[in-house]
Amino acid sequence: MSGTYPDFMADDLEPMAPADCRYHIIPVPYEETVSYGGGTAMGPSAILEASAQLELWDGFSVPARRGVYTQGPVDCTGGPEVVLDRISAAVKTARSHGGMPVVLGGEHTVTLGALRALCEEYGSFGVVQFDAHADLRASYEGSPFSHACVMHRAVADLGLPLFQLGVRALCEDEVAFRRERSIPHIDAWTIGTSPMPETLLPADFPENIYVTFDVDGLDSTVMPATGTPVPGGLTWYQAQRLLRMAIGGRRVIGFDVVELAPIEGLHACDFAAAQLTYSIMGIIEREGRD
Repeated sequence: MSGTYPDFMADDLEPMAPADCRYHIIPVPYEETVSYGGGTAMGPSAILEASAQLELWDGFSVPARRGVYTQGPVDCTGGPEVVLDRISAAVKTARSHGGMPVVLGGEHTVTLGALRALCEEYGSFGVVQFDAHADLRASYEGSPFSHACVMHRAVADLGLPLFQLGVRALCEDEVAFRRERSIPHIDAWTIGTSPMPETLLPADFPENIYVTFDVDGLDSTVMPATGTPVPGGLTWYQAQRLLRMAIGGRRVIGFDVVELAPIEGLHACDFAAAQLTYSIMGIIEREGRD
């Protein structure tokens, strides 16, 4: 057990020392700036509880063979900067053991803490974002640390290259910022109505990448348990294929799964988020570069 949370896939995995594990799960039950439906603070615990029902064989391999360690939940009391510093510290702890940080949110703001920590170690790297929303607002409802601003912070403050997938809800200011910064993207309309491209990321996109997956990037028929569901999103297998295309041949330095807002009695969504987390590990193992 990690604090009050179960370990990821605790029913199948024997406890291992942090230094022996490739994947370090970091639960971050942060919910401060949600702007529609709430409940994301319960997302990490729901994913961890549902992970007990996963099979070690993911359909292609056993990603957990490389070792999975679960940290205790990040303390999310206090202002956003305080919480972001704690997230960064948790990511640095994972990296001190040689592990890959896997952040479970919580609202999308949590990604910024991980990106800050990894910037200190790697300098620049690419961010691949799966999301219904662009999250490129400079400020939202009075806060530059809103979940609607996290990718703006990544680009404008950290100078990170960004590639967006599945977006289908954005404001005019975000459209203008995309154009100003020449942010490459393939929105949900294009994915849903056109053949899949042969290559996904631009040729000059960094080899080191961080993948951030907001579960509302999935269609709301697949993932209704999120605070801001939008129709017309990615199907399960579209998401899997795009993940393979994004990760293939590149080195993933960390990833997150965020914005699950569990619905009482609807276990399918919790399980889907846990399966997504494990599926990304598997794609990294099979398609990524060490």
